[in-house]
Amino acid sequence: MKRQPLGKRAKRLKEALRDEISGLGTPNVYHATIVIFLEFFAWGLLTGPVISVLGQTFPNHTLLMNGLIQGVKGFLSFLSAPLIGALSDVWGRKSFLLVSVFFTCLPIPLLYISPGWYFAVFSMSGVFAVTFSVVFAYVADITDENDRSSAYGQVSYCRERSIVLVHLR
Repeated sequence: MKRQPLGKRAKRLKEALRDEISGLGTPNVYHATIVIFLEFFAWGLLTGPVISVLGQTFPNHTLLMNGLIQGVKGFLSFLSAPLIGALSDVWGRKSFLLVSVFFTCLPIPLLYISPGWYFAVFSMSGVFAVTFSVVFAYVADITDENDRSSAYGQVSYCRERSIVLVHLR
């Protein structure tokens, strides 16, 4: 009987332990859709209050500051997405889903505590605010090649549905 190299056995054991510890059970596309729906729904709810706080904080340059803040966050996300993807390959998608959602939502309490800090932390949170990329990597890991495009469609549909539903209120 041929034994597997220690590296492969250790990797399998690490993956089994990580899945056992996570407590989420069998990986499913619905996990990804729920995460995406809730995150984008929450951010949609915050759009109005953020613009009004921006108007109070920067009355003469509200839209300019909004563009700068969103631009910095987007640029940082663009730069960090490959690194976060590589790290999630090593340490697991579920943990990086949690990290990316945490850092995306980290600035929210600061909106009413200190608007200046909110905008600074919101801009810098772009480094970890790559939830959509991590969700797509998670979906790619748990689906077969034949089912992948429909799973991507489900995730994208949930994202768009959350954006539409938040504006129907």
